Amino acid sequence: MSQNPVRFGLVGFGAWGQFHAQSIAGNPAAQLTAIVAPSDESRAAAAKAYPQARIFAEHGQMLAEVKLDIIDIVTPSHTHLPIAIAALNAGCHLLLEKPMALRIEDCQAIIKLAQERRLQVAVGHEMRLSSQWSEIKRLIDRGVIGQPQYVLVELLRKPYRQGASGWRYDAGRVGSWVLEEPIHFFDLARWYLEGAGDPVELYAYGNSRDPQRPQLYDNFSAMFRYANGSYAVVSQTLAAFEHHQTVKVSGTKGAIWAGWSGALDRTLEPSYFVKVFDGQKLEDVQLKQHSGEVFELREEIARCIKMVGGEAGPAATGRDGLWSTGLCLVAEESIRQQRPLPVGEMLKF
Repeated sequence: MSQNPVRFGLVGFGAWGQFHAQSIAGNPAAQLTAIVAPSDESRAAAAKAYPQARIFAEHGQMLAEVKLDIIDIVTPSHTHLPIAIAALNAGCHLLLEKPMALRIEDCQAIIKLAQERRLQVAVGHEMRLSSQWSEIKRLIDRGVIGQPQYVLVELLRKPYRQGASGWRYDAGRVGSWVLEEPIHFFDLARWYLEGAGDPVELYAYGNSRDPQRPQLYDNFSAMFRYANGSYAVVSQTLAAFEHHQTVKVSGTKGAIWAGWSGALDRTLEPSYFVKVFDGQKLEDVQLKQHSGEVFELREEIARCIKMVGGEAGPAATGRDGLWSTGLCLVAEESIRQQRPLPVGEMLKF
């Protein structure tokens, strides 16, 4: 890998985009070269915080004027597709926040173009880089609990932040709330059960306290199964408080139980644990690093630097992003049709 820092262009400077900026600027192997921010206020804030970066109002001008290695897209979900296509056509690798796009066809288009351009796409499923959630995967891969047969990923929290101009509460721009947080849980569960192949069927339920936004589910649950009989449950409620996540995995030998709690999802001093039972003894797993999305984001930026240098692949690939988005969209359709739906053929790519 070259000793030159990896040149990042950041598109989006909202609440989460600012965390991305901090993680990029804080990595000595990265250079925050350019930032795209939509409003005069956000551009002024970006210029003040990162005077070394060039600031732009839109991504096309940035791509035309600045040589970049990777574009980090942290914008409202409905904008992901055009920005990703433009970045790939400009010869840049991608770090693309979830969901990749709002339609399966659009996810496929991003993957296809990246393959044609021989560029990498990393999808922002940063939980795969967590000291806590990745430890569960390591335990599974080591065979500590045998073959995993059941995964539960569950979240209790208060409603989402509205986002700039309220985009997260606009179904046309957010797509759905299933594409916000449960998309991470679909990815985690599928990752833990990857030895079983691809899911074959999904059944989902959801409801809302707001009659004006019935498709933005305050409560959501989905179950998806595999051909070998393994299955996963993904569930959340936004009609609650704080941020509390639970993961349970049971296998043919033992089981894992993990939990994370904080006043907010971006709490810097959360409480968390991982317990594993190998069929004979119960152990509290000691984690070397804090767990939480702020810490995971730093690891994600570090992984993308290695990706650009050819030292590592994406933690979550375009195909992973396609599957997580697709499972969310199938879940939406399952709720509408009130029946289980097949998923495998729809999502093959």
